[in-house]
Amino acid sequence: MRFYALLLFSCLCLPAQTIRKLDGSTITAQEAETYARKVLTEANVTGAQIAIVNNGRLVWSMSHGLRQLNPDLPMTKETTTWAASITKGVFATFVMQLVERGEFNLDTPIAKQLKKPLNQYPIYSESAADLVNDPNWQLVTPRMALNHTTGFVNLVFFAPDKKLHLQFTPGARYSYSGEALNLLQFLIEEQKGRPLDQLMHDSLFAPLGMTHTAIAFRKEFEANIADRFNDKGAFLAKTRRNARAAGSMTTSAEDMAVFAQAIFEDKILKPSTRKALFHPSIQIRTQRQFPSEDLTEGTQAKEVGLAYGMGWGLLTKTEFGKAFFKEGHGDGAQTFMICFERNKSCMIILTNSDNGERTYRSLLETLFGNTVTPWEWHGYPATLTAPEAR
Repeated sequence: MRFYALLLFSCLCLPAQTIRKLDGSTITAQEAETYARKVLTEANVTGAQIAIVNNGRLVWSMSHGLRQLNPDLPMTKETTTWAASITKGVFATFVMQLVERGEFNLDTPIAKQLKKPLNQYPIYSESAADLVNDPNWQLVTPRMALNHTTGFVNLVFFAPDKKLHLQFTPGARYSYSGEALNLLQFLIEEQKGRPLDQLMHDSLFAPLGMTHTAIAFRKEFEANIADRFNDKGAFLAKTRRNARAAGSMTTSAEDMAVFAQAIFEDKILKPSTRKALFHPSIQIRTQRQFPSEDLTEGTQAKEVGLAYGMGWGLLTKTEFGKAFFKEGHGDGAQTFMICFERNKSCMIILTNSDNGERTYRSLLETLFGNTVTPWEWHGYPATLTAPEAR
């Protein structure tokens, strides 16, 4: 009897699992989950995954809501979810692996690395017809694609004539472009003779044990993959993505925590290459990220030293030290990831809902103590109005 009493006493006295915020304060796992469920429910988020990393280790994660309707199936921690443009940061990390191995050059212009003029490839025969005659096309490098300074629009779909044009001299300023990342993928696939899905699986996902992550739809994920829903909770689409460096990756929040841990422990890249990945290539002063042609300067970007490295956004001067981040936004997928280097802490939010962005600030500030993200620059709404897809 005494043994069981002691056992009960020891169980009651064990400290609750805690999350350490950026300012050093803590919140228990139960408090975090209760708060997160309240916020996600009130915002009508269909399904979500959240993970928090402290000191380079996963300390808490949760899943919420549904991955599928009719029949209703729960979002689980293992559900693979469309990460949208978080893909760009992971793809850039893979590219830096190639650079580190001496297999790829960031500063030789893309036009010179291709085997023939861009418009002679069927996939670019129409969209690049004018581009190849622009002398500035010869200046565009892979580095510019990764730090969003090529001068291309975000996606060629947004161009009035559906063609690739350079909006300014390459390298002159920041202007977000998924199209540039897809072009970089095309170049790498040509050089390697293998599809990106296989390349990234072999180089990143398999070695790290990211078993719920892929850059393209995989049959083995089909039983537990998140469908996507609009701001009313209505079904939008199944998640069956073709490989696109700009934003096709599906993953789980816990897998992204594994990725973050590997970054901090230099399992993916050597320290010097990791430093290059997160080196500020271009400073950003604009009030908002979109529309990209609006060059109005804002105060938030300057306050946090907003910049871009290779595929990752950067905060270069905050009270919590330097940080790297990536947001994702697509139809029925709103996602966010941010990591602070000083204390090796991250927070990852994946949602399969057009309402996900409404929860970011509450969740990141309350659960993680992140008070430095430039919310205005991101354009995250207090209402259901969504910014341009990214």
